[in-house]
Amino acid sequence: MYSTLLVGLSLIISLMTRDVVATSCNATDPCPASAPCCSEFGFCGKEHFCLGGCNPFASNSIDSCKPRPVCQDANHDFTDNSRVLTNSTFFDGNATEYDWVVESGSIMNTNSSGGELALILTETNGGTRLSSTRYVHYGTITAKLKTGRWGGVITAFITMSDIKDEIDWEFPGSATSEAQTNYFWKGVIPEGSNNGKTEKDLTDTFSTYHDYTIDWQPDSLSFSIDGNVVRTVQKSDTIDIATGIAHYPQTPSRVQLSLWPAGVDGMASGTVEWAGGMINWEDDDYKSAGQFYALVKSITIKCSDTDARPTNTTSYIYAKDVSTNDLAVSFSNRTTLLNNAPASVRAGGPTGILFAFILFGGLMF
Repeated sequence: MYSTLLVGLSLIISLMTRDVVATSCNATDPCPASAPCCSEFGFCGKEHFCLGGCNPFASNSIDSCKPRPVCQDANHDFTDNSRVLTNSTFFDGNATEYDWVVESGSIMNTNSSGGELALILTETNGGTRLSSTRYVHYGTITAKLKTGRWGGVITAFITMSDIKDEIDWEFPGSATSEAQTNYFWKGVIPEGSNNGKTEKDLTDTFSTYHDYTIDWQPDSLSFSIDGNVVRTVQKSDTIDIATGIAHYPQTPSRVQLSLWPAGVDGMASGTVEWAGGMINWEDDDYKSAGQFYALVKSITIKCSDTDARPTNTTSYIYAKDVSTNDLAVSFSNRTTLLNNAPASVRAGGPTGILFAFILFGGLMF
């Protein structure tokens, strides 16, 4: 449930990189040509705004957003952070240089037992979100992770597309024997029997590594824990009878992991309750370590594109499907880079971003 996406982070980054104009955007009020790309937070800009999360529905044109780096089979372990870019505003679209970007918050590496990536939550940083630089358009993704264990703190492993198709594993609050699954179609949560499901009686998810799998195929979506399927959704069961349209995730998506604060002032009461109450910043764990955390040991991705890739494919692109008045996805050999330029020549930097986080209190989604 990626609720309450605060626009503060987007505005902060925008001001530091001078890539934004103070214009909001949506499907009925798209971005102007001068700032053609609509960010996932609903603001117009250019450069960085045209990369991951850029919404083609609300941008100046369907191809205003940069092509999305195509999926590659991979086993990502975190023996170190060399493949993680810790400031996403420096990312220039080169998915061969980095596998992951930190879009908010901060990470650490334990450098023990081969290394683990720690997602950090503090009272001031607003939580951490890690996103893949490449997209998946159907495939099997497994995350080996340990969750948080504190009321109000959410650990999440999801896929998210630029038009808000979403598939979730979420672990709310202190319920360390439970895991929740859900999916969204264009930001809309399903109703009835296809709504979210809770798996119970897990071995402590904080102290024990589990493999959580999203097996996303064109006709079915399955969720597994340690290799055992616990839930399957058939695409055919998501069809809206009135329109004949399947309310099913169908667009290229980034893999994301996050640790975020749901039990804080300003959140809806239902969200706080779901998360296990307000966060206790006086918790002994927090006072001892100075942070809450979740650990990621590895992420494995196996691509399942529906069509064979042409030679030299680099990216996914959208085009208008005139028969459905919707978007169609296709392969492309177009570059994913911003102006074909290295990140070092682009504006912005960690000092300005750090200052902005301090100024605005480190707000996050």
